[in-house]
Amino acid sequence: MTTIDTHASAPAGSARFGLAAAVANWVTSSDHKKIGRLMVGEALVAAVAAAVLGVLIGLERMGDGYSIFDGDAAPQLLALFRYLLVFGTLAPLALGIAVAVVPMQVGSRAISFPRLAQFGFWAWDLGSVMVIISIIGNGGPGGGNSDLVDMYLLGVALAAAGLAAAAVSVATTVLTSRAPGMGADDVPAFSWGSLVGSVTAVLTLPVTIGTVVYLYVDHTYARLAFGGNKAVADHLHFALTQPATFVFAAIAVAVLADIAPVTAGARQPLRAAVFAGVGLVSAGALGAVTQSQHVLSTDGSTGDTVSSALPYLIFNGLPVLGALVVLGASLFVLKVGKPKVSASFAFAFLGTGMVFVGMLGGMLQNIEAAGLAGTVFEEGATTYVVYGTVMVAVGALLHWAPKLWGVTVPQGKTLPLVGLVLLGTVLSSFPNYIVGFADQPADAADGGLFMYAPNSGTVGLWNGLTAVGHALVALSVLAVAGAIVSALRSGQRAGDDPWDGHTLEWAIPSPAPHDNFSALATVSSPEPVLDAKPKSEVPA
Repeated sequence: MTTIDTHASAPAGSARFGLAAAVANWVTSSDHKKIGRLMVGEALVAAVAAAVLGVLIGLERMGDGYSIFDGDAAPQLLALFRYLLVFGTLAPLALGIAVAVVPMQVGSRAISFPRLAQFGFWAWDLGSVMVIISIIGNGGPGGGNSDLVDMYLLGVALAAAGLAAAAVSVATTVLTSRAPGMGADDVPAFSWGSLVGSVTAVLTLPVTIGTVVYLYVDHTYARLAFGGNKAVADHLHFALTQPATFVFAAIAVAVLADIAPVTAGARQPLRAAVFAGVGLVSAGALGAVTQSQHVLSTDGSTGDTVSSALPYLIFNGLPVLGALVVLGASLFVLKVGKPKVSASFAFAFLGTGMVFVGMLGGMLQNIEAAGLAGTVFEEGATTYVVYGTVMVAVGALLHWAPKLWGVTVPQGKTLPLVGLVLLGTVLSSFPNYIVGFADQPADAADGGLFMYAPNSGTVGLWNGLTAVGHALVALSVLAVAGAIVSALRSGQRAGDDPWDGHTLEWAIPSPAPHDNFSALATVSSPEPVLDAKPKSEVPA
């Protein structure tokens, strides 16, 4: 029995069947490249939706005079904002790119368990729709419609199950469907990160589903043990914040690790360090599994502080160290090589930098003496991680566009967007760091609910800046999508290896055919395509 379905392609000539057949082909396709693109496309739509909500929340938090949300709607819209950021954007964006690219990188003709990957997309999609509908109908956390609160819980569980299913397909592909001769130490950096992120997702997402189960039982019956609908957000919060978000950030960090050597035109001399760094980022899974954020105690005795320091550093410090290692190794390979101007590298490097800043924020947030618990500081850390991952994903799409669509997106259209989305990410996140120290609560969107005067000083200005930042991120994502569509409409096809790539995906035609490889090559190093080039073309 094989984990790969090699007969899932549409019939030859299906393009002649018309629009209905084309739609049906996409809906039912088990081609991993189509599944991945669907997942990434919808995740980017969710990113725009989250950014629009972020604009409204930022404006509402400026003061009492706006009243965009009434008191009952605010908690549910804040819950929707958080869901769209993490389960709507971060997780499917990282896994979607992995689904689309990993089989080509490891030399597989298809993704393992393709129908499971297809199910994963549709389960996540349906679950997200259920979450949105339930909140619109007053059924989110704290909602007044009991049936729709149940729908919200079911939607979250279904979306988590779908993401876990996609993660199983990715991890199994790396473990069982590598090209002949490709050992575990020869796996490309991005595929390694996808394996690490997928395995940790498979370990952590069932914990979220289990939490939903006991919340559903409590809400349906006595509503005594877990607070019923009023405590849904409190009990699910662990899955939508740090360090649980680092599970998917590990895949994003690995994108930079893969693009940097290609941009430098050199082999990565610190390959082992890169692999270790990506693995350290996934230590955030410990927080998701234990449903906790380990805090560095400072108010007790010295012994209490010392005893809390070790778990604090493991849960919060290891991911920060891992991201720093990958960033450092990427700069080092640029130093030893001859780097080229690359929008994909700029997006990936700066996006990873934003993820790193979010991880640092998560670390600071869990220092008891900082007094940041329950403030919007945590929201700022989350948006840094999510929007940083969006930046990395844009870099990945530009890098692998030849294999996904058969085109290259002009640098002139995308390089200016790097600064725009970077500015948007900083503005949407950093002001929350500032007002977090001013004790702005995280669970309120109405300025009148704040315990301080929101119109005094510069607090209103900081909240206004977050609205501007979210707006810039939304515009940037739309602009990138427009640049890709424009490249597709121009009809200018990409070469098979436009970036002078190192790994197996650059040995197949652009765009990649349905079955990827007509024959499976034997691999003897981490850079098989580079090895096959004439010696005069191979960088040191």
